[in-house]
Amino acid sequence: MASTRRGLPEINAGSMADIAFLLLIFFLVTTTMDVDTGIARKLPPMPEEELQEDDSQIHAKNIYVVLINANNQLLVEGELMDISQLRDGAKDFINNNGRDPNSSENPEKAIISLQNDRGTEYMTYIRVQNELAAAYNELRNKASLNKFGERYADLNKTQKKEIRKMYPQKISEAEPKNIGGNE
Repeated sequence: MASTRRGLPEINAGSMADIAFLLLIFFLVTTTMDVDTGIARKLPPMPEEELQEDDSQIHAKNIYVVLINANNQLLVEGELMDISQLRDGAKDFINNNGRDPNSSENPEKAIISLQNDRGTEYMTYIRVQNELAAAYNELRNKASLNKFGERYADLNKTQKKEIRKMYPQKISEAEPKNIGGNE
């Protein structure tokens, strides 16, 4: 009797590559990727050509200097200030209209200069930016309520443009430096 040995049957792997490819596509399509987002900040519109003013006409009294050091302390016009007071200080500066001879002449000429230290915490920087933007928003809301009887956000495009012309948002941000002494 002759023994007949049969070999082990092989598994057909021809479609295995197709299945792996389909699984790969399925997982790529159904997987969500987390994307880091930056600051949700709308940049101010480009100034119109006739509104461009010569840099030589900017007087020091029309610049509101805001510095944030590495210890997250706010230095406004050379004096320490709490962030909670910044909004009112900025509104007083912008809306001065010549009352204080050491402050801005009018809202169109008022410029806020913001500079921070490289060691400033991100949250402090954002809080300062938000307070400055809120100062402009409150002034614009007040002006639009007086002039049109509506909030600034509810105005039409031409009315908003008129209010923005009254209170142009001029915030100058300088490149961070080592002003706090930390290396």
